[in-house]
Amino acid sequence: MTEWCWVVYTVLEALIAVACCLGNVLVVCAVCVHVKGSLREPTFCFLVSLAVADLLVGVAAVPLAVLLDGWVSMSPDLCLLLSCVVLVLTQASVLSLLAIAVDRYLRLHTPLRYKDLATPRRTWLAVSLCWVLSCLLGFTPLFGWRNHISPDPDAKNTSSTSSAPLSCTFLSVVSLRFMVYFNFLGCVLLPLLVMTLLYMRILWSLQGRLQNSPPLARASLLRERRLACSLALVLLLFAGCWIPLHLMNCLVLFFGPQAVTQVALYTGILLSHANSAVNPVVYAYRIPKIQQAYAQIWRSVLVVFDCRYRDRHVEQSRTASRTNRSIETCGSGGKATP
Repeated sequence: MTEWCWVVYTVLEALIAVACCLGNVLVVCAVCVHVKGSLREPTFCFLVSLAVADLLVGVAAVPLAVLLDGWVSMSPDLCLLLSCVVLVLTQASVLSLLAIAVDRYLRLHTPLRYKDLATPRRTWLAVSLCWVLSCLLGFTPLFGWRNHISPDPDAKNTSSTSSAPLSCTFLSVVSLRFMVYFNFLGCVLLPLLVMTLLYMRILWSLQGRLQNSPPLARASLLRERRLACSLALVLLLFAGCWIPLHLMNCLVLFFGPQAVTQVALYTGILLSHANSAVNPVVYAYRIPKIQQAYAQIWRSVLVVFDCRYRDRHVEQSRTASRTNRSIETCGSGGKATP
């Protein structure tokens, strides 16, 4: 990749990282502080989990993607550990989306048992389970399914070669077969297919109920359908942003590195990271409770800035008034007072 392409890629990654951090911090604040009783609702708990994963993409995954592209030398074990962080965060997003889909399905099809099933304790237990599974699946290469690279082909001491520094890149330590057969097919594509079937079942059921429901029940069903469509849109965006990169990995595995250009590969990486910056925008336009929370936050910020501006203006006015009085006093100091 030419130098100017690398500069453009790095700048775009930096912008995506900033957008991820700001947008998802806003989501967490909106849900946890400004949406009353949100942490008692399973869907919002899983949305917070998804927002935390997206936030960590901006904090950790994006900087690591730029840094671990052959720019630094480190031991293969450390390079593999840092490379697996991206896999953990991706898996946390997938499992959070899956938990949201299962929650909406249970809410619709088991309304009488839903409150007993989806207690706050069980919800946070499910969130914890999502992250534990994400760590187990994302750190799988640490247990052996990895590329074993010796920096020195003539080295015979395996203990020394395993700790010798090398130019660290993602695919230098993570097996491409692992990425295709385990990560893509098993950990990403299979959950996406399950979620797609769940949302199709949810929307089909809601459509049937809307046609046969009385007018008083239609408002609740319409809100449920709007939320289901919004969450399905989040799922669709995730698939659209991540599947191109995984398909490129498949092409490289089956047809060799020449099957995918560097520009296409880096575009796929940018697209996958951009997904974490897009979700807060979807929440703002599609989920009324979060939209209202955003508005409250912005009003609070504007009030703070307005108060500071007024305080500064009043202080400047007082300073100017005191200065004018001092000048007048000095100007009249030589005159006798009548």
